Amino acid sequence: MNDINIRKTGRAGRITLTRPKALNALSYDMCLAIEAAVDDWREDPGVAVIVLDAEGEKAFCAGGDVAQLYETGQSGDYAFARRFWADEYRLNNKLHGYPKPVISFMQGFTMGGGVGLGCHGSHRVVGKTSKIAMPECGIGLVPDVGGSLLLAQAPGRLGEYLGTTGARMGPGDVLHAGFADYFITETEWPALIAQLEENGDPFILDKAATPPPAGELADLQTEIDHLFAGETLNAVIAAVTTAKSDFAAETLKILRRGSPLSMACTLEMLRRLRGPGIGMIPALQQEYRYTWRAMEHGDFIEGVRAAIIDKDRSPKWQHHGDVPQSDVDAMLAPLGDNDLNLEENT
Repeated sequence: MNDINIRKTGRAGRITLTRPKALNALSYDMCLAIEAAVDDWREDPGVAVIVLDAEGEKAFCAGGDVAQLYETGQSGDYAFARRFWADEYRLNNKLHGYPKPVISFMQGFTMGGGVGLGCHGSHRVVGKTSKIAMPECGIGLVPDVGGSLLLAQAPGRLGEYLGTTGARMGPGDVLHAGFADYFITETEWPALIAQLEENGDPFILDKAATPPPAGELADLQTEIDHLFAGETLNAVIAAVTTAKSDFAAETLKILRRGSPLSMACTLEMLRRLRGPGIGMIPALQQEYRYTWRAMEHGDFIEGVRAAIIDKDRSPKWQHHGDVPQSDVDAMLAPLGDNDLNLEENT
């Protein structure tokens, strides 16, 4: 496959995304190839670590290949997207619980499906160019690929802010929010990867890491916690509307552009994910309940049309402002026999 290079080099299982012109967007075939590799290497004594990286300076992985999903959904075929998401989520869960170190080097854009690939491993590296975001509400989805769990675990109400606005985080903010572990200058990455191939020892990352450039989120934490304290979209928008700061005014503009249904469901998902004993599997199951319905009952097709296909940036969302709780509950209700099965290759 020309889009990905999977091989064993020394002690490392290597997975390199190789479609930089497409910002290394993750296709269905790429997901299946990665899963097959990590399954093969799980019990392979010759593989001590897995290293994930990507070609090009602009992106580690800018997300899933949503144009591929749009084409099938537009024709009324919802089965392909549902299968894609189910299999992708199974890969995300495997990376999250993998018994060997999984090390990702995430330069440039890492968004959506890229977060699911790069941000669930044991050792997550960013550099000066790194920009990480979960922008799904802008296309009628919700933060998925396990991203809802990362958002729920972020300090205070950062998860609500990042999930509804899709705000891009630089390296300092990425570490503050808990989406990565190390800041290492990108010129050092090739040498570190070579050492990982030679000795399979991830502790070299601890020695190479330095403090990241200062971010913005730590200083905004108190204001974000106040603005996003409400449990519903209406409560959040009311708080943001009445606030007087420049940050609140800019945040309100972004909230006015996103899918109200997606944002309301995102807030509900994060609320449900906070608490003892909540982890990756419940997060993925909840995400799948939304994405399974996203084409037929949500705003996904219209969101992709406006953002990526026609690029008119004028989506016609189902809701305008208020989203009834009954609509949120309907999108997140159990799917019965169609609920996500993380043991089954669909």
